[in-house]
Amino acid sequence: MPDSTRAANIPLWKPTDQAIAASHMTAFARAVHSRYNVNVETYALLHDWSITHLDDFWNAIWDYCRVIGNKGGRTLIHAEQMPGAKFFPEATLNFAENLLRQKDDADAIVFWGENKVKRVLSHRELYDHVSRTAQAMRAQGVAPGDRIAGFLPNVPEVVVAALAAASIGAVWTSCSSDFGLQGVLDRFGQVEPTILFAGDGYYGAGKAMLTIDIVREMAAQLPSVKRVVVVPYVVEKPEIENIPNAILFNDWLAPFAAKEIGFAQLPFNHPLYILYSSGTTGVPKCIVHGAGGTLLMHLKEHQLQCDVKPGDRVFYYTTCGWMMWNWLVTALASNATLLLYDGSPFVNRGSILFDFADTERMTHFGVSAKFLDALAKLHQSPIKANPLVNLRMMLSTGSPLSPEGFDYVYAHIKRDLCLASISGGTDIIALFAGGAATLPVYRGELQCRQLGMAVEVFNEAGKSVRQEKGELVCTKPFPTMPLYFWNDPDNKRYRSAYFERFPNVWRHGDYCEITAHDGLVIYGRSDAVLNPGGVRIGTAEIYRQVEALAEIEEAVVIGQDWPPDRAGTVRIVLFVRLRDGEVLTDALIKKIKKYIRVNTTPHHVPAKILQVADIPRTRNGKIVELAVRNIVHGEPVKNREALANPEALKLFERRVELQT
Repeated sequence: MPDSTRAANIPLWKPTDQAIAASHMTAFARAVHSRYNVNVETYALLHDWSITHLDDFWNAIWDYCRVIGNKGGRTLIHAEQMPGAKFFPEATLNFAENLLRQKDDADAIVFWGENKVKRVLSHRELYDHVSRTAQAMRAQGVAPGDRIAGFLPNVPEVVVAALAAASIGAVWTSCSSDFGLQGVLDRFGQVEPTILFAGDGYYGAGKAMLTIDIVREMAAQLPSVKRVVVVPYVVEKPEIENIPNAILFNDWLAPFAAKEIGFAQLPFNHPLYILYSSGTTGVPKCIVHGAGGTLLMHLKEHQLQCDVKPGDRVFYYTTCGWMMWNWLVTALASNATLLLYDGSPFVNRGSILFDFADTERMTHFGVSAKFLDALAKLHQSPIKANPLVNLRMMLSTGSPLSPEGFDYVYAHIKRDLCLASISGGTDIIALFAGGAATLPVYRGELQCRQLGMAVEVFNEAGKSVRQEKGELVCTKPFPTMPLYFWNDPDNKRYRSAYFERFPNVWRHGDYCEITAHDGLVIYGRSDAVLNPGGVRIGTAEIYRQVEALAEIEEAVVIGQDWPPDRAGTVRIVLFVRLRDGEVLTDALIKKIKKYIRVNTTPHHVPAKILQVADIPRTRNGKIVELAVRNIVHGEPVKNREALANPEALKLFERRVELQT
């Protein structure tokens, strides 16, 4: 066996027997065995049972996670239909009630702002804040189904407002404070919120960014909004006189004293959240997610996959415009503490989040793969200053974490932790594949397909394959399939988004492979797969090589139609952003090509390598390959407001080097 193959089969980390025995996963498997008399001694057996007995599995999840609500008699109807399957069709519950079940003085939320703002809310204080906010909403006439919008930094008030809306049955939707005006209008304008919660600004890279003028314009252009509730953050008392129907948050709550919350008992599939697609190819899709499915899926992921226990302290670096914010908030239902951070993660050269982790006894640490890549490029080694004594699991998502990224975490962050590279998305507000605290970690692999998720990989012919690259699909229904898209009454856009390629099978759009360890490797988005000479190549395969070179900060790779007069032929074009002081010389181009060729195949070698000063990305940090491809081909990018740095697109327009 070659050394590289042998190394790939040696786990980077394994849980101890004691940790496995004390885990939620083991306790759940024991409960399943006792209740259904089935052999689920291994994760593989438990996963197989979970997808072949969907009704029993989700019924067991409801009971094990102690969902507050009326379960009803049936667990799943129309199971053969995707879309169309319905989970718990007779159940009623309230999402917020499940998250506010703990009412003691233990920490519910610990907040750090980049500007050194620190706040702590106990579970009792959180409950009382939600109570007062819900009363104010009801006094404003808010009813089940009304939309409540947030344009806020990641502060505790966002959690309060979202849970207050959920307690009534209103639908929460949010964008982060760094969105421009048009980007917000493209989203909120479609769903017509009745109340807008807005911050006066946010902090980024040490600077205060005021957004009150954007709020003023927003209020003027959203006629559905009857009340604008302004949350001070950057300014102690922001000027709101010129904002229609505006009031400061504390003034709005002043008439109401905390009391017991009357949680509306609503159907399992009552809408809870509206999330938005990235919108880089048109106006964002408004994806409606249900309360029961979101609760049940997140409970399963938190408790079984991540082993979140009462008193754990869970963090994800996110804005409230990314689904990981929604995912994080649900950890309250597992009696965990939310650790919230707002601001740049690169304060003090990237040490701020690790200081946060140490000081606040973080047990679960979530970041993007790009953040870890950036730390490695900065030659940062947090392990030297931050012991991270309490940290048991690190989660990474947003883009595939390279094998070298795994090496970096174990060498420079912490040696004894479960590194869970996870993959799911806004579309499902959950995960298809990711971590399990009871399984070993192999270099470059997501540990497993998540319980209850019938994930397979299909080849071009629609045949299920293993250890072969193909499309990530889910062949059976799951509780967080979107209820519907907003303003899509015949479900035409919904069906087209997920079910057009393989009827009755969810096609997610990831290009991946199931490994020999029954883990997954994600190679990038399938709609960005490169196809030179008929060979399919995932973009992550090239990024892994180029970004290992010291001269390169980051890169974006596309397929350019070439020659233009021959349909269906492409060449690989690689754009690189170099480290300060580096220049893309002929010698460096040769070095890049040689490195790619030696470590992959000749098919992976770009035909063109060009230097750019910046690379466009979404506000969640994802590189937008399709937008770059459109620009290179002279096609429009329909919603530039979805980008954090839309001006970067100009760097790719009409490049003379691409005309030959």
